[in-house]
Amino acid sequence: MAQAEIGNRESRWSLQGMTALVTGGTKGIGYAVVEELASLGASVHTCSRDAAQLNVCLHEWKTKGFRVTGSVCDVASQAQREELISTISSLFNGKLNILVNNVGTNMPKQTIEFTAEDFSFLMCTNLESAYHMCQLAYPLLKASGAGSIVFVSSVAGVVGLTLGVSIYAAAKGGLNQLAKNLACEWAKDNIRSNSVAPWVIKTPLAETPLKLTLSTSPARPSSSSLR
Repeated sequence: MAQAEIGNRESRWSLQGMTALVTGGTKGIGYAVVEELASLGASVHTCSRDAAQLNVCLHEWKTKGFRVTGSVCDVASQAQREELISTISSLFNGKLNILVNNVGTNMPKQTIEFTAEDFSFLMCTNLESAYHMCQLAYPLLKASGAGSIVFVSSVAGVVGLTLGVSIYAAAKGGLNQLAKNLACEWAKDNIRSNSVAPWVIKTPLAETPLKLTLSTSPARPSSSSLR
């Protein structure tokens, strides 16, 4: 096979005709995922809490010729999650091929400093929201005949760290186990489930307190953040 043909991604891989939902797709990993899926031909919908930022991104993607739509949604809200899936069902005629549970957040503290409110917020945003999104999206994924769920987890959900991320780590570990269980439970419906666990990624989150936390350890990059 000619080298040019080997290197031509479009000749080897296409998502033409596929539909995708990426939560939190206006920055960081989510933004990159939206661009990759759209560049491969998928019709993508994403969401953000920030309407202004969402509109800027939608304009950028339109100028690139990508088929991307978006809506304002805080996935920490049950009602807004339900509204988002209702929107998706209407846009994609009751079918969804790809669900990327990307939304995540953190507030680094030592374990003894976390409050009950901190625990609820981090677990809701990082784990509960993804769990519920899967429940809501299940009928659409099944109807597509070829569904795929991707959880954006973290290395913090796999190994122990000393960065003040105990609640975050517990939630990300939960995502990893959820991915395994859904892979088994929903395989009969032709729905795949996988978890991706990055280490430090240079995203806008790096400009928040995580940057300060990581910079206290000489072995960690001070310009990157856990994802």
